Amino acid sequence: MVPVTASLEVSGLAFAYPDGHQALFGVDFSVARGERVALLGPNGAGKTTLVLHLNGILTGGAGTVKVAGLPVDKRNMAEVRRRVGIVFQDPDDQLFMPTVREDVAFGPAAAGLKGPELEERVDRALERVGMAEFKDRPPHHLSFGQRRRVAVATVLAMEPEILVLDEPSSNLDPASRRELADILRSLDVTVLMVTHDLPYALELCPRSLILSDGVIAADGPTGELLSDEELMRAHRLELPFGFDPRSVPAAAARP
Repeated sequence: MVPVTASLEVSGLAFAYPDGHQALFGVDFSVARGERVALLGPNGAGKTTLVLHLNGILTGGAGTVKVAGLPVDKRNMAEVRRRVGIVFQDPDDQLFMPTVREDVAFGPAAAGLKGPELEERVDRALERVGMAEFKDRPPHHLSFGQRRRVAVATVLAMEPEILVLDEPSSNLDPASRRELADILRSLDVTVLMVTHDLPYALELCPRSLILSDGVIAADGPTGELLSDEELMRAHRLELPFGFDPRSVPAAAARP
């Protein structure tokens, strides 16, 4: 059998900011192609710092990050950034063009796609998030949940291998939250989801990593981690009042 290259391999990653604040102290984990993994942890644990290393926004620390076997370094940066799509918490950080179509076309057009091929890429990305009929609308006329779906489409239009989502369920009403969950389950990409929304992690991600004080403190099935009261308490993670992770069917791994 041919060995399958992991979508993401992080090894010995340590990083300190210029002011001396050490955010990561040697992070090790890998994510297989097609896996959906939640990255959990209290504020200040280093989650954002870690995410910004995945497509080279932050560099210069110790250790290595590889995306589909490619080291994240200057030589591979363009390809790495195509393969790792980050959807930020606020969709307005990603939507800045007059129409939805232009926003979704922006990345592929900048990469040289044009004509019918570009239109097809835009249509496919919008179709995948259920926003095809809003193609000609100005993004600021859409609801928050619709803008988040368009932000996901802008990243999908680049055909990434890894989709990194920062707090994807924040500020969404229950219906929008469920619609986004259905979309994320349907995508054939590797997903790394940074979230404080522990029920959402349980619903969508069979596996979770707990990042705490700059190291991976736990790595395992999401339901097991969330059911470990001592572990949760030690890393300042709290489930909503009355929520019992054992009473909820865990997310199914992709076949």
